[in-house]
Amino acid sequence: MSARLVGKKGVVDPKALSGPEKAAIILLALGEEHAHIWQQLDDEEIKEISQAMASLGTVNAGVVEDLLLEFVSGMSGAGAIMGSFEQTQRLLSQIMPPEKVEALMEEIRGPAGRTMWDKLGNVNEAVLANYLKNEYPQTVAVVLSKIKSEHAARVLAALPEDFALECVTRMLRMEPVQREILDKIEQTLRTEFMSNLARTSKRDSHELMAEIFNAFDRQTEARFITALEERNREAAERIRALMFVFEDLSKLDPGGIQTLLRAVDKDQMGLALKGASDALREMFFSNMSERAAKIMREDMETMGPVRLRDVDQAQMAMVQVAKDLAAKGEIMLAGSGGDDELVY
Repeated sequence: MSARLVGKKGVVDPKALSGPEKAAIILLALGEEHAHIWQQLDDEEIKEISQAMASLGTVNAGVVEDLLLEFVSGMSGAGAIMGSFEQTQRLLSQIMPPEKVEALMEEIRGPAGRTMWDKLGNVNEAVLANYLKNEYPQTVAVVLSKIKSEHAARVLAALPEDFALECVTRMLRMEPVQREILDKIEQTLRTEFMSNLARTSKRDSHELMAEIFNAFDRQTEARFITALEERNREAAERIRALMFVFEDLSKLDPGGIQTLLRAVDKDQMGLALKGASDALREMFFSNMSERAAKIMREDMETMGPVRLRDVDQAQMAMVQVAKDLAAKGEIMLAGSGGDDELVY
């Protein structure tokens, strides 16, 4: 870093500097090799900083150091910059070969954790068991011995019983594992499992669009789906299959319905059921007490005609409650295009 920045006037007090002047000093200190930062500025910002830069004069080395410390501290605080996978990948692409960037980003997209064993501890037990069931029992025994016992227990429970018992037997007889064998297992996990896991965990654009469509009111949803079908029928069908709509609540079993009934505001539920199919409405009533169902029916009758927009909003709110319950593990939801029944 240059100790002096030359101009017509001297700067020795960082408190006397304006924002553009501070930015100008930092950009000068970073130098030409970081000139791409200017590309992130709009025309007005470039003009303002350039004017400040041209009239800075000499800047004391201590001032430069103080400003850089302030800049770094600001970046570590809340909201100073926004990082993302895409931004990180763009920056890495400027200094690394494409194949190395892709490999690194795949590992970053994978589960959190400093070591491979930390990462495995953050992989869903069913996903990990599905991979390990095709490995040698001795390899699985080594993996299970390296992750936390609580997670190992869940993975064992998800494995086929005979295979799991064989792995337990190997763990009981297992001696200290040689470093080179452990390194080989880690490398295999990284290249065969974590890499594939990172690729499959990338957000599908159709999933994102299905969530957006879920938030539409009924008319808007129908309008967009119809228009999309004319342009790309395959995409429209895929989005429709991924959407979770109010009528999909019919797939809940009695326990799931009752969990949802306890979580939803009764007035909101009555409004939502006004627009439900007869079958879904009766399913909700059958999971209430006789008295509660009677009160709900009477409340719905006294509402009289209601606006379709209000019904849509009430139904969307109930769907959101169901999604929140699913996120907590209290119920499990299946999309409208799924063939599986819901499991509790």
